[in-house]
Amino acid sequence: MTDVYGARFRLEAVDGRARTGRLVLPRGVVETPVFMPVGTAGTVKGVSPEELEGAGATMLLANTYHLYLRPGDEVVETLGGLHDFMRWKGPILTDSGGYQVFSLASTREINDDGVTFRSHIDGSSHHFSPERVIDIQRRLGADVMMAFDECAPGGVEWRDAARANRRTLAWLERCRARFESTGGGARTPQALFPVLQGNVYDDLRAEQVEAAMALGQWPGYGIGGLSVGEAKTDMWRTLELLDSLLPRDRPRYLMGVGYPDDLLEAIARGCDMFDCVAPTRNARHGTAWSLDEGQVNLKGARFRLDRSPIDPECDCYACRRYDRAYIRHLLVCGERLGHRLVSIHNLRFLIRLAIASRLRIGEGTFSEWSRSWLKRYRAARAVRDAS
Repeated sequence: MTDVYGARFRLEAVDGRARTGRLVLPRGVVETPVFMPVGTAGTVKGVSPEELEGAGATMLLANTYHLYLRPGDEVVETLGGLHDFMRWKGPILTDSGGYQVFSLASTREINDDGVTFRSHIDGSSHHFSPERVIDIQRRLGADVMMAFDECAPGGVEWRDAARANRRTLAWLERCRARFESTGGGARTPQALFPVLQGNVYDDLRAEQVEAAMALGQWPGYGIGGLSVGEAKTDMWRTLELLDSLLPRDRPRYLMGVGYPDDLLEAIARGCDMFDCVAPTRNARHGTAWSLDEGQVNLKGARFRLDRSPIDPECDCYACRRYDRAYIRHLLVCGERLGHRLVSIHNLRFLIRLAIASRLRIGEGTFSEWSRSWLKRYRAARAVRDAS
């Protein structure tokens, strides 16, 4: 177990490409594979920290871009840092805000120095450089921070992906230099992960890994630029390539991936950490996950008298206490309790899936079990889509 920037990772079991491990951070131990609920603005939408803990969450993600705009990173620092601010005791990872700058800002201008953008909230002008992004995350106090990167959109041509790679690497060097020069004042040791880009081009992915590793040791690696519209077969091929290139003794964080079947497919290809807004976003539309029914719209009239839980195999608070008929009523009426209950269920569904994966990898039965699970889940989805 090697200590890099105060983070230690130990690989514990392997089944094919799938892995289990322990990521040791100053604020807690994270067993991998792990799903991290997304607390964009310092909160997982509609779910309290106590409910997250009850659902089994061990690590959360928060967003640099959103927290910088509101309430401001200096405000968060003044109030004791992000952990005290949002009342979460466990580890927190903050992304760099790069994806949001490129996807949410109303206008933006990118050059080698960074990105100048206008806030999606009030149109005010701001500038993110690699150095500034590191400074913001230092003030937020995240346990794991991500380097500033340029995420090329899905379907981009090779030359455009290559240009984004070159800029991402140059920014990574600057992020590392700033990170190393500012670490002395941090309340608690923080870790910096690079973000690997390259879209679905094998040569660009390989070059990016080699260049990032040439800069020195990293406590883990972020895999960016996937789940942005590319074909699933391209994503799986890219993950298999990265599994063969990345160090075995460091965690791999697949950014923005978190639908149930995608989670299992990525675990099977050597990924360890995941995040996605899908559990709570789907919940706000009344959509829940169930192994035997796939993705279920609980607003459907067929649930009006249904006294069964969302998923009879689930042990979450919502499934233990409430039935589909009542939750449907809440959703149809627009009551926020309905959204909260479905959010709790969806988060627990993914967390349980990660826990089950760890167990099966440890037993050496992951490959067979995951194939069976995916067959059952996808069959339910096919029946739903055909109806």
